[in-house]
Amino acid sequence: MANTLSGARPSPNIWRHPATYETENRGVDPDGAIERAMREVRDWTGATVLDIGCGTGFHLPRFATTAARVVGVEPHHDLAAAARRRVADLANVRVRAGLAQDLPVPDAAVDVAHARWAYFFGPGCEPGLAELRRVMRRDGVAFVIDNDPTRGTFGSWFRRAFPRHDARGVEAFWARRGWTRRALDIRWEFRSRADFEAVVRIEFPREVAEQVIAEHPGTGVDYAVNLWWRRF
Repeated sequence: MANTLSGARPSPNIWRHPATYETENRGVDPDGAIERAMREVRDWTGATVLDIGCGTGFHLPRFATTAARVVGVEPHHDLAAAARRRVADLANVRVRAGLAQDLPVPDAAVDVAHARWAYFFGPGCEPGLAELRRVMRRDGVAFVIDNDPTRGTFGSWFRRAFPRHDARGVEAFWARRGWTRRALDIRWEFRSRADFEAVVRIEFPREVAEQVIAEHPGTGVDYAVNLWWRRF
């Protein structure tokens, strides 16, 4: 695609529906369970933080409140431009066009790396993991947040939508490479039913999305995720 760097793996939800994905970001984990779990492993106060696949930069300002320096990397040019606009008044944040497998970051420059819903397929991301080894400082920590389709209501929707997804195989992939898993129970919660339905429709194929909307009332759902982390 002309609007992305060659070699990027397409992300159909945010690439095609950035405004709705922004709604999704606002509704994911309103209780802050993911951030608390990350901070228990490695706080980023005073650190250099790398956000891989930062999209429109939703998480960059949050990191920037205590980090010394934050770098967002995004292969989709329009999303990277939106991220730059979002952080234009933050002197300690930069957004760069780049790929997970070719990060525009010097060797041994990063204390904390963050990739949220960017690596959950596991096999195939080995070049990106090699780049992490290059850019991470000694005792730095990388975090990967992904779906856990083996548990919960959202997990049951994911299994229905993507029956060939090998969740156990993905877990084994990370474990073999020395990553530690923490299972987290978070939730989606949206301001309106319309927002909930819009997000469901960008996350699942049409048939499954309409089934979910018909079956599930309300504006939120329980959501199981894996927090994978590794110290370098």
